[in-house]
Amino acid sequence: MKKSIQVLLVASFFTAFSCKQNSEVPSEKTTENTSTESVGQSAVKDESSSPNIVQTASGSKDHTTLVTAVKAAGLVDVLSNAGPFTVFAPTNAAFDKLPAGTVEGLLKPEKKDDLKNILEYHTYVGALKTEYMQDGQEFEQVNGGKIKITKKGDKVFVNGSEIVVTIPTSNGIIHVINDVILPK
Repeated sequence: MKKSIQVLLVASFFTAFSCKQNSEVPSEKTTENTSTESVGQSAVKDESSSPNIVQTASGSKDHTTLVTAVKAAGLVDVLSNAGPFTVFAPTNAAFDKLPAGTVEGLLKPEKKDDLKNILEYHTYVGALKTEYMQDGQEFEQVNGGKIKITKKGDKVFVNGSEIVVTIPTSNGIIHVINDVILPK
C-alpha cells in the first residue's frame, strides 16, 4: 500500500513536470503598458508564511549555483508548490568539485533535460527526516533513480555524501550536502 502511494505521488510529480502552461491567466492589475502573463506558484507573494524550499535556498549564499540550476531547469514553480518535498541540496563548493566546465555546460538550454534529471535525482516527493532514516534504506527520487542512506554513528549520508545540516521549510525539508549526487 505504501509503495502504491509513493508511485502515485511520483507519477503526480512527473505529471506536474511534463504539463506545459499554455494558458494565460489574466492579471487583476492591468495598465495600458502591461500584458497578461502566466505565472506560477513562485510568483505568489506572502510575507507572513514560512519560506518554501526555493525561497530558503535563494536566501543562502552557499546555494547560488543550485538556485541558478533550478531556474535554468524550469523547476522553480514545481519546488514552490505545496509538497512536501525533500531536497538534497549541494552547496556551491559541491558544484565546484565537478570537472571544469560541467556546470556551465549543464546550464545551456540544449542541456536542460540533463540538468532536470540531475536535479530530480536530488528531490524526493515526501518529507524525509534524518531521525527516521535507517542504514541501508533506499528511496526512489523524482527521476526514478534510487538513493541509498548510510549511517555512521550520528552522521547520516546520502550516496556517501554527508547531510551536514537539515532545514525545515513550509513545503518540505532541505538536507544540505557537500557533493552533487549523480544519477547512475
